[in-house]
Amino acid sequence: MNQPPLIELRGLTKTYGVGDAMFQALKGIDLTIHRGEFVAIMGPSGSGKSTLMNLLGCLDTPTTGSYRYEGIEVETLNSNQRSLLRRYALGFVFQGFNLLPRTSALENVELPLLYRGMARKERQEKATAALNSVGLPNKLNNTPGELSGGQQQRVAIARAIVTEPSTLFADEPTGNLDSVTTQDVVEILTRLNVDRGITILLVTHEEDVAACARRTIVIKDGLVASDTQRS
Repeated sequence: MNQPPLIELRGLTKTYGVGDAMFQALKGIDLTIHRGEFVAIMGPSGSGKSTLMNLLGCLDTPTTGSYRYEGIEVETLNSNQRSLLRRYALGFVFQGFNLLPRTSALENVELPLLYRGMARKERQEKATAALNSVGLPNKLNNTPGELSGGQQQRVAIARAIVTEPSTLFADEPTGNLDSVTTQDVVEILTRLNVDRGITILLVTHEEDVAACARRTIVIKDGLVASDTQRS
């Protein structure tokens, strides 16, 4: 028996503003993503790809259309319910790292578990394991200012996976990194997908980064322009 889709979008639109200021960022997206996929989302600036990512990550709500996540009709959820879905099922990695500057790597990674009310000992054990998994076993007590850009992004990835999400959203995660560090981050994301089965949705402008994914979706003018699967 086939598994139902992890993510299913039907006729998804997003409109901002009213009257003369109205702008339709998404014009009717139909999309199906299955558990365990690694998908790159590409498109020029203003294409709607970031809007799509925000909707998929429950950071925003569609104007019209349907979004199902594991069968849940996300567009019908209230803000508290969407927050719970983000907290327990989704992980996020951003271009700007978004780490607390005067807080150690370990404490930064612990933060999502603190929101869950987890006991300190268990939080520290899970955060330590997450940092070890991204290759930072000796940086637990370093603050972001004491880490390179690549190391900061590794901390951000550890923070995203410490809750064991089923889906990881990575929005331009290599945008601030050099080519060598970019490859390191790509390898970590690939390993998370292959070894842990985490579904990854990666927004990127970089074709060499998108090449690590097994599927590439190009968004243009608020619509899916192409959807390519790699063998």
